[in-house]
Amino acid sequence: MITLVPAWLTDLFARYGYFVVFFGVLLENAGVPVPGETILLAGAALSRFGHLSLPVVVVVAIAGAILGDNIGFWIGRRGGRVFLERRGRLLGLTPARLAQFDAFFARHGAKTVFIARFVTGLRVVGAILAGASHMPWGRFLLFNASGAVAWAVTFGTIGYLLGYSWETIEQWIGHLGLALLVVIAAAALVMFLRSRTRPADHT
Repeated sequence: MITLVPAWLTDLFARYGYFVVFFGVLLENAGVPVPGETILLAGAALSRFGHLSLPVVVVVAIAGAILGDNIGFWIGRRGGRVFLERRGRLLGLTPARLAQFDAFFARHGAKTVFIARFVTGLRVVGAILAGASHMPWGRFLLFNASGAVAWAVTFGTIGYLLGYSWETIEQWIGHLGLALLVVIAAAALVMFLRSRTRPADHT
C-alpha cells in the first residue's frame, strides 16, 4: 500500500513551494518548535513525484538551517546567558553548575552542535545553548554549517528514497531519533558521574 505525504503538507507546498522548506527549517533551528525535519522529508518525498527538485530542496534546507541556527545562537548569546545567570537557580542551575555547563561546551561544543542537528528537540535548542555558553561564533559556524549539510543531504535522500511510503519514513525517523537521544543521554550521564567522582579522586 502506498502512503503519500499528508494532505496538509501537500497543500502548503502547492501554495508556497520551496519557501515552506526554508522557513520551516529556519524557524525550527531558531528555537521555534516547528516540524522542520518533517517538512524537509515531505519536500524531498514530493520531489520524487516531480513536484519539486531534490537538489533545490536540499540547498534551501541547508540555507534555512544555517541561518536559523545563527539566529538561535545570537538569541542565546544576547538573552539566554542573562536569563541563566539571573533565573538559572529556578531551574537548578547554580553558579557551579553553570560553570560546568560552560566547561562542557568548551570541550564538547563542536560535537554537540553537529550531533544536535540530528536529534529532535535538541535541534530546537542546540544553537541557543551554544550561544548561551559563549562558544566562539567562528567555531560554531563551522560545525553548524557542516551539520546542516550532512543533515539536509541525509534526510533529503531518505525522504526521496522512501517517498512512496510516508508511514515508513515516520517509523524510520522516529526510531533513529529515539536511538540517538538514548545514546546522548547515556553519554551525558557518564560525564556527569565522572565529574561528581573526580574531586574524590584527588583526596
